[in-house]
Amino acid sequence: MTAVFASHRKRRKLKSEINVVPYIDVMLVLLIIFMVTAPLLTLSVDVDLPDSTARSVESQKDPVIVAVDASGGYTLTLESGKPEAIDAEMLQAKLRAFVGQNPDTPVFVAAPGASDYQRVMDTMVMLQQSGVKKVGLMSQPGGNAR
Repeated sequence: MTAVFASHRKRRKLKSEINVVPYIDVMLVLLIIFMVTAPLLTLSVDVDLPDSTARSVESQKDPVIVAVDASGGYTLTLESGKPEAIDAEMLQAKLRAFVGQNPDTPVFVAAPGASDYQRVMDTMVMLQQSGVKKVGLMSQPGGNAR
């Protein structure tokens, strides 16, 4: 009777293969998550602009210098002239006229290190809208300048 009640069980063979489909699914989900979140991580960056150790730019013509002060005001210096305080509309009008007559004159933007970076970027956009093709940034030489 024991033979009747004893069930004949087959032993299953152990699989030596790994099912990689769940791992691929997890990796694709992680890839999508990282692709979506990566651009969001770089939206705001604190920038501490360094001092420059570069040599000064040699030019035949005196440059036009647009200085942005810490309060957001502008100062314009035209070809070895005297610096004059100026508002944004007048700055655009004067630069448009000056660059129209002297297209090869270099234009530089100067700002103190503690000034608002957004103000400097807005100034560069304003210069571009005034017809200035190339804008340079001025800096103070560092303590280890050569």
